[in-house]
Amino acid sequence: MAKRVLVVEDNELNLKLFCDLLRAHDFAVEPVRDGREAIEKARGFAPNLIVMDIQLPHVSGLELIEQIKADAALGVTPIMAVTAYAGREDEDRIRAAGADAYVSKPISVARFVEEVSGLL
Repeated sequence: MAKRVLVVEDNELNLKLFCDLLRAHDFAVEPVRDGREAIEKARGFAPNLIVMDIQLPHVSGLELIEQIKADAALGVTPIMAVTAYAGREDEDRIRAAGADAYVSKPISVARFVEEVSGLL
């Protein structure tokens, strides 16, 4: 059975890129464009990994990571943050919120796939 990856990303081009890359590596993918739907979608999809953009409208990816990690059912799910925030302090802040991995945009395709594989 294919591993399931929930992708939370509001930018259509990035969402398509991430989903296409994951599907090309035989993952089942559930795209989420609106962060306000991420928790509910995650509960229904039961992902093996969550790929989370940090800069989202309406709710920040940091808040979502904290909520997911505090959730009894979802808290053990690894989260890979993908963000344009590329400073060392940004990575520290994102990891402190609970992200298990961090990839800065623009992404390296090889690094993206390597990080996903490492978390699964």
